[in-house]
Amino acid sequence: MLNINKKTENGALTVALEGRLDTTSAPQLEGELKGALDGVTSLVLDLEGLEYISSAGLRVLLSAQKLMNKQGEMTITHVNDVIMEIFDVTGFTDILTIK
Repeated sequence: MLNINKKTENGALTVALEGRLDTTSAPQLEGELKGALDGVTSLVLDLEGLEYISSAGLRVLLSAQKLMNKQGEMTITHVNDVIMEIFDVTGFTDILTIK
C-alpha cells in the first residue's frame, strides 16, 4: 500500500510517499508523476513515510530523475536509514540529489 500526497506551488511539485514502493505500487506512482510533471521545474520527493522500496520503485525514481534533468531539478528528502542503505547499495546515492 502506497499513499501519495502531491502539492504544487509556483512550478515546484512536492510528492510525499507513505508506505511501500514496490512492484504493486510503482505503476501508481509512475502514473501520478507522468501527469503532474508538465511545466514543473523543481520536484521534491519526501520519503519520510516510505518504509520500503523495491527495484520497481527505484526504476520510477530513475525515470523521474531523467525527466527532471531536462526541465529542472529533483531532490529527495527525509530518507530513512533503511531506504538510504538501498540507495547506497544500488549506487543511487551517486545519481540522486538527497538532502
